[in-house]
Amino acid sequence: MTPHAEALGRARTAADLAAVIALLDTDLSEAVASRQDLKQAEDRAIFGDGDLAAARAALDDCNDTIAILERAIAAAGDRRAIAAQAEARADIEALSEEIEGKAALLGARWRAARRLVEELREELFGADALSRAIATANGLFDAAGLPSRKVSLAAARRAAMAGSRAAAPSRLSRAGLAADRLLLSLISSGGALDARPGLRAPVAGATKKPKRG
Repeated sequence: MTPHAEALGRARTAADLAAVIALLDTDLSEAVASRQDLKQAEDRAIFGDGDLAAARAALDDCNDTIAILERAIAAAGDRRAIAAQAEARADIEALSEEIEGKAALLGARWRAARRLVEELREELFGADALSRAIATANGLFDAAGLPSRKVSLAAARRAAMAGSRAAAPSRLSRAGLAADRLLLSLISSGGALDARPGLRAPVAGATKKPKRG
């Protein structure tokens, strides 16, 4: 018991106590196995084969050892449960502090997103005003017989929206995916700001061809 008692005294964490309990369980299994041999030795001594007093003394020592080991295992188990609870509380407290930091960062992210959305709205308002002015001028150019002076709004938009796009995170939430699709629709062909119909979109005013036969 001496090495294990020292280890038990040094153990502080649930993992340390579990390791000591495993050692004590091994010693207990060996002591229980030895008790069977000592009982058989006592039985033989009763019938004159061996020293009965010595056999009984050895059996009593073995029983004492088993009792001590069982008490030690029970005490270590109680200490392990207490240590596990304390460690769980410490983990929860650490998680709480981490979440508080993330909540503050989330607020900063939302404020930044709101600022960027407001900036985007201002840019869209300005782009819309310029588009209307150019469309009006294009109409005047047509009326004056100067179609070469017209500016292609679609070409200007395509050139401005060209370029690589950031990939969405693999674990984006449904709300995040919906917001991402909405933002992409502002810069995609056939999107919310594109006057042209998207691919495979029905053409307004189109009529079905009559079937033959």
